[in-house]
Amino acid sequence: MSAEETRRRIVDAALRLFETQGYAGTTMRAVAAEAGVAPSHAYYFFAGKDQLVQELYERIQRDHRTRAAAVLVPGGSLAERLLAVERAYLEVVAPYHSFGQAFVSTALVPGAAASPLSEESGPARELSRAIHAEVVAGAEPRVPRRLAAVLPDLLWLSHLLLTLHWVADETPGQRRTHLLVERSVALLAQAVRVSRLPGAAGLVDRVAGVLDVVVPGR
Repeated sequence: MSAEETRRRIVDAALRLFETQGYAGTTMRAVAAEAGVAPSHAYYFFAGKDQLVQELYERIQRDHRTRAAAVLVPGGSLAERLLAVERAYLEVVAPYHSFGQAFVSTALVPGAAASPLSEESGPARELSRAIHAEVVAGAEPRVPRRLAAVLPDLLWLSHLLLTLHWVADETPGQRRTHLLVERSVALLAQAVRVSRLPGAAGLVDRVAGVLDVVVPGR
């Protein structure tokens, strides 16, 4: 078994245990047993459960980038690009819904390494922000320069709220979240048109000020 196959096997085993036993109730030794490897092998790849979670976060973002690659080539309206990217995300995360429900209370604890706003989550967060930056950069017609400077982070923050809604969504196939994506993207398209009007620069600057507080690394 290759190192990459072993890593994936360990992460998959951790996901199963997080769902059935909860994050707090899962130990690295149990993960190793579930994966069929020695505990020393599990610790060789991951120092602890937090690193397993970060590996999952990054896996999701890499898979999302791959799934969204076709739409991220330049061209298409901002709304078309964003709608396709968020639909691709929901396809990628669909198998993890039960994990998300079991895990969200841990991720929302202040100071938790598993929080999407934590320093530890930085690599996965930057992968996601990069996807949304590509959505904006390749849009036609081009997004006004002042708005383009803040829009990727605003889209990422909206994406994070979308994820929280998806976790709590118990409708079949999370159809309410899919509806939320469609309606929020339509609203965004209207907001971008408003941003082109004279006098909108001050509003964009105020949005940037809010993002400076909320989004790590701005």
